Amino acid sequence: MDVLMLSRLQFAVATFFHFIFVPLTLGLSVLLAIMETRYVMTGDETYKRMAKFWGKLFLINFALGVVTGITLEFQFGTNWSRYSEYVGDIFGSLLAIEATAAFFLESTFIAVWVFGWERLSAKMHCVAIWLVAIASNLSAVWIILANGFMQHPVGYVIRNGRAELADFMEVVTNIFAWNQFLHTIFGAYLLAGFFVMGISAWHLLRKQNIDFFTKSFRIGMWFGLIFSILVAVQGHHHGNEVAQIQPAKLAAMESHWETQTYAPMYLLVMPDEENETNSIQLLGIPGMLSILAYNNPAAEVKGLKDFPKEDRPPVLLTFLSFRLMVGLGTLFPLLGIWAFIKRKKLMENPLLLRVMMYAIPLPYLALEAGWALAEIGRQPWIVYGLMRTSDAVSPIDPSQVTMTLIAFILVYGLLGALDIFLLAKYAKKGPEEAKA
Repeated sequence: MDVLMLSRLQFAVATFFHFIFVPLTLGLSVLLAIMETRYVMTGDETYKRMAKFWGKLFLINFALGVVTGITLEFQFGTNWSRYSEYVGDIFGSLLAIEATAAFFLESTFIAVWVFGWERLSAKMHCVAIWLVAIASNLSAVWIILANGFMQHPVGYVIRNGRAELADFMEVVTNIFAWNQFLHTIFGAYLLAGFFVMGISAWHLLRKQNIDFFTKSFRIGMWFGLIFSILVAVQGHHHGNEVAQIQPAKLAAMESHWETQTYAPMYLLVMPDEENETNSIQLLGIPGMLSILAYNNPAAEVKGLKDFPKEDRPPVLLTFLSFRLMVGLGTLFPLLGIWAFIKRKKLMENPLLLRVMMYAIPLPYLALEAGWALAEIGRQPWIVYGLMRTSDAVSPIDPSQVTMTLIAFILVYGLLGALDIFLLAKYAKKGPEEAKA
């Protein structure tokens, strides 16, 4: 295996592992802020216990997420030095802002929140968790603006053989990046809602702390329902943008080979990349792909055969990632509506509680599939239309990457096991006892 493939694998391992932790941090930080705000507004101690209980799970997730994120950024220097040299002026500035502003703000106020329960007034303590939530989400903004430049480069000039920053405002107002951000953040909030519902369901099935976990379930239900609908609606809008800016990715998402108007969408498809066709293609809906891509049934959708083979993304992986994300994205609002209808009779609906408990991993799968779609569908470009991934890799020996790849897998495997163990331990333990 050459250094390019090894570096791709290493970055994929690091990214997908790190992204296990990020969405829960983003969504749960906001839920904690809402719970603590309700405590400040009502004086109901249940919400204070709620913030403390869910806060423990948040801290475990945050700590392991930080560890995995640090190694990710090092790879831009070790494995992708030519990329960093080519676009470092732009990409580096965004990551630097994320680290020095958002991440430090988040880390500082997490410490204030953890150690400030008995030292700050209730209102000031609540402000601390809101600052954590805002900083976490600001951190996501800068990271996704950096990724957005890779997806749709703007605000640069080519000078001295490098892409140099020409217009910082154009980079930070990149509409493609902002749509990516909204899609990601809505998905993260959805995940946090289903996480809270799932753990609450586990306790309710065992009739433990019924009032506490009924309230927790309902807060998670509102979050899960609202953002499962928003992520679907915004996802359609983002799909329109992908059709305009990355038409090869759109064609691979649907395994669409021939350019045509009134392009159908097939419900059952199996791509045959070698023969540039689909080995299975059934249950077509006339004009639906044209509608999904351009909101017009007569619109022309460009097929993969109209792109040079060397400019096409891997079709099967892009297609499967998209179908998995959309399939699960269709399921979540249905589960959310079911939970909404039964929200006042949770204890009388054990089937709902079991389903929500087993649904905890599904938003993780959907978000990982979404990132796979974004990154694999962009190939063969590391910066779309500007720099190929094969030109970005560092001139290093494959054996060096092999060793670090094995080390990453082992260390991340241990961290993953530790994360699941700690989350399960403290989730099962439940909240502290209410004061008499």
